[in-house]
Amino acid sequence: MLTGDNPRTAQAIAGELGIERVIAEVLPADTAEVIRGLQQQGEVVGMVGDGVNDAPALATADIGVAIGSGSDVAKETGGIILIKDDVRDVATSIRLSRATMREIKQNLFWALAYNAAAVPIAALGLLNPIIAAAAMALSSLSVIVNSVLLSRAKISRMRDGPPSER
Repeated sequence: MLTGDNPRTAQAIAGELGIERVIAEVLPADTAEVIRGLQQQGEVVGMVGDGVNDAPALATADIGVAIGSGSDVAKETGGIILIKDDVRDVATSIRLSRATMREIKQNLFWALAYNAAAVPIAALGLLNPIIAAAAMALSSLSVIVNSVLLSRAKISRMRDGPPSER
């Protein structure tokens, strides 16, 4: 956690959120530089901010998350905008992003598997074009159904401790 707050306050908040590493008392002008330093060490950096002073750091971070009630500059700079003012939603958005990427990879796998199997058979004339068209439609339908299942995913919010997937 990177913050301009004093170390004691920062540690208290970090403890509530399950964050182990805390960098405190950083001036707003220095946050982007600290983020660049962390990135040079091979860290993937996510920045959560809500003010004009946070915009450079949001732009520098690998993932910029703006609080919805924050300044317009922060919302324009952040890659993700949280609707609510609850920082715990950052973990929820990460879990949702991971679930979405998992669905995309599954969809790509099945679409590629279908095409790798069906296209050569159809090219050799061993598959009736009507059956090939129906199979292609079913392939598209399977991708859509798999994507719709994402809406049923149980993406829990962090309540009384570190985040968990259900």
